[in-house]
Amino acid sequence: MIKGLHHNAYRCRDSEATRAFYEDFLGLPLAGTLEIGETKTGRATQVLHTFYRLGDGSYLAFFEAPDMPFEFKPQHDFDLHIALEVDRATLDAMFEKGPACGIETRGVSNHGFIDSIYFRDPNGYVIELTTKRAGHDEAMDPARNGARDKLERWQAGKAASKLR
Repeated sequence: MIKGLHHNAYRCRDSEATRAFYEDFLGLPLAGTLEIGETKTGRATQVLHTFYRLGDGSYLAFFEAPDMPFEFKPQHDFDLHIALEVDRATLDAMFEKGPACGIETRGVSNHGFIDSIYFRDPNGYVIELTTKRAGHDEAMDPARNGARDKLERWQAGKAASKLR
């Protein structure tokens, strides 16, 4: 049985720049670091793995691996984004804090069941801060929202367009 998310890991360009964004700006404490000098296959490497604790006890984690090629590119929201839940007061405060710290800040976007703001971290990843709106739980309840039916219609539409 899956109990929850322990951590989600991403590559980073620079561990200190990443720490400054996640710890100093977002307020996620640096909870742990692992220095990796050898891979499980025995190859020598020099990697730092860092973990930032979220309020629910899960972590965002990053690997700085200078000796391993990785293409850092600005991510479109649809390609990759990390959404973190906050309360409304925090969302509003961070919406003001971003520009004050010289960080590009987008939003507030009303998605119907959540309100969101967006930043870009030093690695190019889109970070979304989101707060639940009234009706959130109903909107995310598959017994009420028709999620399975909508997915099946989507798949059928894709199949039909391939037949044309």
